[in-house]
Amino acid sequence: MTALPDFPGAVGLSRLEVYPWPTADDEHGGSPHMHLACAECYVVVSGRGRLETLGHQGLTTTELHPGDVVWFTPGTIHRAVNDEDLRVIVVMQNSGLPEAGDAVMTFPPEHLSPDTYPDAASLLDADGNPSPERARARRDLALAGFTELKRQWRRGDRSAYEDFCAAAVRLVQPRLDTWEKTVTDGALAASQAALRHIDALRRGDFTHLFDADVSRIARPPRQTLGMCGYLRAYAAARRTGAPGGGAP
Repeated sequence: MTALPDFPGAVGLSRLEVYPWPTADDEHGGSPHMHLACAECYVVVSGRGRLETLGHQGLTTTELHPGDVVWFTPGTIHRAVNDEDLRVIVVMQNSGLPEAGDAVMTFPPEHLSPDTYPDAASLLDADGNPSPERARARRDLALAGFTELKRQWRRGDRSAYEDFCAAAVRLVQPRLDTWEKTVTDGALAASQAALRHIDALRRGDFTHLFDADVSRIARPPRQTLGMCGYLRAYAAARRTGAPGGGAP
């Protein structure tokens, strides 16, 4: 297979069908989680839902309707709520980082250590296969932790959110060298190439235009279990990580 050129801006791209599974708080949806180095964008394709978020500025709820574009920056704990067949296109900064662990679910504190988090986050059943039951179990565990974080925030306790951030940092620290390489080879390289093109144009050199090409990625055939819902990831646009994986 011929290698594709880099996806614009070195972003990740996925089709997401938010989980319809009921939750303990009488809603439906995915696992609350946070990214530490990546911004994320939802382009709502169909259906109806909400995005519940908690950040250092407080709690918010954002309506999601077809045609809406909603994005949020690192440090935003977010939960996709599916009110009616919610489907979105997810655009993720720094393609490859979510697959490399830039997504920490809001498990209760006892599940946020390097020793306990991997088992709680695993999708694999006893036979080593990805399991919807495991995806639902970890969603419920993350929701329990998120519910407590919201309760503490409403009581005026900001430290619970900060404690979660600190625990998330401890979990991802062993991966930071890998993350740096992904960003250097991806988003940074794309920006540097654009600056080289601008410099060339300033000199009247337009030879890079002769490299123009058209690329296409077909609808991904493989559906996987993500944090927020069923994913079809455009894996060829991603630099690292398991194809079809991802955090949304």
